[in-house]
Amino acid sequence: MESALTRLVGVRHPIVQTGMGWVAGPRLVSAAANAGALGILASATMTPDRLRAAVREVAARTDAPFGVNLRADAADAGDRVRLIIEEGVRVASFALAPSRELIAELKAAGVVVIPSVGARRHAEKVAAWGADAVIVQGGEGGGHTGEVATSVLLPQVVDAVGIPVVAAGGFFDGRGLVAALAYGAAGVAMGTRFLLTSESTVPDAVKERYLAATVRDVTVTRAVDGLPHRMLRTDLVRALEDSGRTRTLFRALRRAAGFRKLSGLTWRDLVRDGLALRHGKELSWSQVLLAANTPMLLRSAMVDGRTDLGVMAAGQVAGVIDDLPSCAELVERIMKEAEEVRRRLAAVG
Repeated sequence: MESALTRLVGVRHPIVQTGMGWVAGPRLVSAAANAGALGILASATMTPDRLRAAVREVAARTDAPFGVNLRADAADAGDRVRLIIEEGVRVASFALAPSRELIAELKAAGVVVIPSVGARRHAEKVAAWGADAVIVQGGEGGGHTGEVATSVLLPQVVDAVGIPVVAAGGFFDGRGLVAALAYGAAGVAMGTRFLLTSESTVPDAVKERYLAATVRDVTVTRAVDGLPHRMLRTDLVRALEDSGRTRTLFRALRRAAGFRKLSGLTWRDLVRDGLALRHGKELSWSQVLLAANTPMLLRSAMVDGRTDLGVMAAGQVAGVIDDLPSCAELVERIMKEAEEVRRRLAAVG
């Protein structure tokens, strides 16, 4: 199925596997790419050396195009941009709007720039700065999310910008793909659906927690880092919501120390990253630290399998997913269903 997205990045199908921290590693990204989707490597939790090694591992596993997700506000964002240019990565994805200068540098090197946005005005801004496409995530999406549903946000953005728009938040099957295309999107991006595949390295016990979840078990909370964060409701989430300031600050300091050791960041870097997230928001100092080291909370679950100590970002679709196909099986199933839906619609017309 050809679309503006497939033509732009050179993949076979208009499907994107999003760059989920601790989840979207070389194994999952290469499997998604080999299945014909655009696989995106998550780099925010990697040191530059590990990122370079991961990019090379993906390249060794697939000849298909893939991307790298970057934090635009990271202190070393410029160095990471130059790294992916040097390694010949096809797509640069951003969770926050990159600067005009970073976009220009990437485009000059032939890298396709696709920021993720959660509001129409953000899409308009990055489009004006030269972004090649945008991923627009509605409130159904996992992780940090907004309040506007995809079905409302998507057509707003499609009407506002003249670049390809990829829809995210609430997609898991071929019916959703056709619906997104009908709204004017060039494809769909999925996180939770790819997390729940056989190539995902998330521990089996954690996957089982996701599969057992109902739609009502997926919640939005500000207790983790002061920002709206969609995740599975667990005992830890409840504890964070009920914790006093002193206990929360102690917990934040302990986890910040762990993340600093893994990432190589200094305490100054952690505080700076937390303050960047705090900008324009009323966060306590414990929330500033939690915002800076939320990756540690995710790592506890997604890598260590400690659902009692970590958080599990989840889109609402976690409540309707009940299997663990391979990436190839998943993409083939979605595309087959999409074609069947399109044929039925054509017959009705």
